[in-house]
Amino acid sequence: MRVLVTNDDGIFSEGLVALAAWAKRLGDVSVAAPKSEQSGKSQSINIHTPFEAKQCDFPVDGVKAWTIDSTPADCVRFALSTLMDADIVLSGINRGFNLGEDIGYSGTDGAAFEASYFHKNAIAFSTITESFRHSIESLDEIWRFFEENDLLGIHNLYNVNIPAAHKGLLITRQAGAFFKDSYIDIGNGMFKASGYSVYNGESDLTNDIDAVMHGYISISPLDTNRTAEKAYAQLSQLNENHYSPIHIA
Repeated sequence: MRVLVTNDDGIFSEGLVALAAWAKRLGDVSVAAPKSEQSGKSQSINIHTPFEAKQCDFPVDGVKAWTIDSTPADCVRFALSTLMDADIVLSGINRGFNLGEDIGYSGTDGAAFEASYFHKNAIAFSTITESFRHSIESLDEIWRFFEENDLLGIHNLYNVNIPAAHKGLLITRQAGAFFKDSYIDIGNGMFKASGYSVYNGESDLTNDIDAVMHGYISISPLDTNRTAEKAYAQLSQLNENHYSPIHIA
């Protein structure tokens, strides 16, 4: 198996190095990761200015690595179109959960979404901010769960969040808001975002936030298709009033 590993915390972050080292048991591992921290960049890409991309030494034997001075999505985009092919893209391990609406802002998940645009299997991993130990120790169990239940045969894109100590693994859906921001005036017309939790302690273990807050590893299948299918099914009937069938002789 050819594995591409990336993240949004930077190429030498502890979580990425640990994930790349673990991924060697799956096959041939390459790393393409941001030169500097890119948290909160979502799936943004750089299309107007050039960026640096160069091979670099990496602290895991047998792993080829490229440092890319752009976003996580660009790391995947550049690697898969220029440097290599891959069977799966692993993104993370992120320092801090990516749950609920925060998935939309996450550079970790943005890289996985980009991999899906290339029709690749992709898994984004996130954990607590304090330590990577429990998440690293859980990777074998998570991968075994994926294999035994053929998760990648069913769907190609997943978001995984790993609490400090877990009670088990749950398939979940994206919940609502987990964090919001207020903005602090630091003077001279400058403002700094300050995050605060809006989690209200519910117990719906079918959603990712509640599952993780209650001590479960959350595994959520995600999709890049942003069509509101229920609304489309209802609204598409309006087309009948505006378009006549096209007949080709």
